[in-house]
Amino acid sequence: MTNPDIWYVAFGPDKTLKSDDRSTGVVRSTRTFKTEADAKAFAREVVAKGWSATAGTLNPHQPKQVIGASQIETWAAPVTR
Repeated sequence: MTNPDIWYVAFGPDKTLKSDDRSTGVVRSTRTFKTEADAKAFAREVVAKGWSATAGTLNPHQPKQVIGASQIETWAAPVTR
């Protein structure tokens, strides 16, 4: 049995830039990942495009983690040592 996906990143156009996303034909989407590192890497790509993102763990994974849009850049930042 393979390990299940336990992280998600929800992403889409930054709503502060356009008030009506339906006009662009682009809607929010979600991708799932097996590791936090993979989710962080994808979140960095999304933010680099100028889009907004949120992330977190999927149920029933514990402990539950939710990363809001205002925290996503800090959470996804590469670890420097």
